[in-house]
Amino acid sequence: MMSCTLEKPSLKRRAEFLRAVARSRNLHRPSLPTTAKAFDASLKRFESPRHVGYWVITRNAELAGVININEIVRGSLCSGYLGYYAFAPHNGHGYMTAGLKSVVSIAFLKLRLHRLEANIQPRNEPSRRLVQRLGFRLEGLSLRYLKVSGEWRDHERWAITAEEWSAR
Repeated sequence: MMSCTLEKPSLKRRAEFLRAVARSRNLHRPSLPTTAKAFDASLKRFESPRHVGYWVITRNAELAGVININEIVRGSLCSGYLGYYAFAPHNGHGYMTAGLKSVVSIAFLKLRLHRLEANIQPRNEPSRRLVQRLGFRLEGLSLRYLKVSGEWRDHERWAITAEEWSAR
C-alpha cells in the first residue's frame, strides 16, 4: 500500500487544491469547489463538530485527495457519512486506500464513532473497490438518494462498524 499522510484542510493549500480540481475535472462531476470563494465556503463547514475533513498528502507533499466524515451524529446513532475523492495524477496509485484506512481508524479509535457509511453511485467501480478493500459491506440500494449535477441519482449504501473494523 502506498504511503501517505493526512492533513487538516486549510487556506494554505487553497491554490494547490484549486489546481488539483481543475486537472481532475474528468474524474469528478462539477460539484467540487472551483473558485477561491467556493473553496473558502467549503472550509467553513469544518468549524462544526458534525464535519471532519482530511487531505491525503503524497510522500512528495502533493495533494492526492480528500476524505471527509460528514453529518456526524452522536448519542445512540454515533455515526457519520464518508465522502472522498482523488486528484489526478494520483488516482489509482493507492493513496486513497491508505488515506481512507487511516481516516476509518481515526473515526473509530479517536472520534469514537460506531458506524461509517459510504454512499456510492453503482457505476463508480473505483469507489466500490476502495470500500470493499477496507471491509465495508453492501447494505442496499437507495433510489434517487443524492442530487448530483442537478439530477437525483441512485446510490449503493456501504457500511462498516467499529466491531467489524477491529476484527480485521
